[in-house]
Amino acid sequence: MRHSRAQKPSHPQPVRHLPYPPLEFPFQISGGQYAPVAWSEIAGWSEDDHLAAYRAFRTSCRPIAAQQKPPADPKALGTSLRDPCRIAKGLELSDGVKARAFFEQHFLPLRISRLGEGEGFVTGYYEPIVDGSRTENEVYKVPVYRRPSNLFVRGTTQSSAGLPNKGQVFRKIGRRKLVPYYDRAEIEDGAIAGRGLEICFLKDQTDLLFSQIQGSARVSLDDGSTVRINYDAHNGFPYTPVGRILIERNIIPKDQMSMQKIREWMEQNPNEADELRRQNKSYVFFREVQLSDKDEAVGAQGVPLTPGRSIAVDKSLHVYGTPFFIEGELPIESERSKTPFRRLMIAQDTGSAIVGPARADLYFGAGLDAGKVAGRLRHNARFAILVPKSLDPMARGRKMPVPDERPSETIAKLFPQTDPSKDPKNAGKPSDVTTATNAKPAVQAATTSATGPSPSPAIQAAVAKPVPLPEPRPNVEAVSAKPQPRHLRRYRHRR
Repeated sequence: MRHSRAQKPSHPQPVRHLPYPPLEFPFQISGGQYAPVAWSEIAGWSEDDHLAAYRAFRTSCRPIAAQQKPPADPKALGTSLRDPCRIAKGLELSDGVKARAFFEQHFLPLRISRLGEGEGFVTGYYEPIVDGSRTENEVYKVPVYRRPSNLFVRGTTQSSAGLPNKGQVFRKIGRRKLVPYYDRAEIEDGAIAGRGLEICFLKDQTDLLFSQIQGSARVSLDDGSTVRINYDAHNGFPYTPVGRILIERNIIPKDQMSMQKIREWMEQNPNEADELRRQNKSYVFFREVQLSDKDEAVGAQGVPLTPGRSIAVDKSLHVYGTPFFIEGELPIESERSKTPFRRLMIAQDTGSAIVGPARADLYFGAGLDAGKVAGRLRHNARFAILVPKSLDPMARGRKMPVPDERPSETIAKLFPQTDPSKDPKNAGKPSDVTTATNAKPAVQAATTSATGPSPSPAIQAAVAKPVPLPEPRPNVEAVSAKPQPRHLRRYRHRR
């Protein structure tokens, strides 16, 4: 209770001192489980190219180390990456052995997976290269839209460009009225056409759909130049995988599903493709970025991605810049191959379909070849997250209070938890009624059991003592027959 100046107590309140400092919050990843693992127990750790992973890690460290006072982060790693990032900022390495020593010196590996599961799940993504034009014509007539000004995301501002939507999405009508934004079908039918939002134009809707799924694209213009586009916002509708619909409709078998199969089916069935595409009501808006043809796409962290080393993770659980070692057998060389994949990856991107503690989208670069590899990845893999040693999740876990110990077997057997209805001795008797002549105290029954161990003398002495019974309740008729005092009779009469 807060006191005003006039109500302030005259005597100072005593200060309560805790017998121990407050406990730190334990290392927790929602929906996940983790366990420490030795470096030698991670398959392929010693054979990996740690220098390539170190360079990708340093790229992520630029924005992390530059923050003077980073805001508190509720995720498990929080701001703990600042320490190794500041060291890496001034450490230019050119040797793989030293790069490996850096990770082993500053990180602890933890095997991580979804709660109750042993493995994680990986997919692949890439940057498409598509043909386009700055102006609309008979060949290029599918617009690529930038973020509309009337798209309102609750909880964010228009300055949050390039970041995934984190709140509900609305369309502003006037100053106050908010309604759901247009879905894919409405936008394809021209709901926002003619407002000057067109960045460029593509050949068909399939090129646009795959660019939206990947989150970026390189558009080779008909004048010989290239325009680079990156994800900026979406219309607020949940993403619906068109591949899943094709599987449910028994059009493409699940074991044969890939982006190439989807594209081939859409090209062969243009009318059905329009209906299938509109099942995914989600629509992505882009922004034009100033990158050369030699530059890689920029991820959600705001740094260029590294093919074969960058991954997209669940941003609600993980921190950008976190190293993950991923082990699996993936179809890298061909659709049927099981290429050993043992590689240290860096979290630098995110995606709406990337959900869970051990879920990653592997970035393979730009172009048709990268798309072929990325398009056939839907496989299980093992994850190891590298946690900065300054965090020391094992030490934090040891500070957690533990529940009281369970009673010993000797004490537990004195109070057996049995169901009387299942006892053959009680066959034919009501399960909820026990006669006084057959009833025994639980402790006495345990002492006469031939199967349980003999209790201690103290317990035997306690059982031998007579237990006083409660006094019998008075007869109701006798109580009601007694004359009531005059004042009580008057009170009852008034009622």
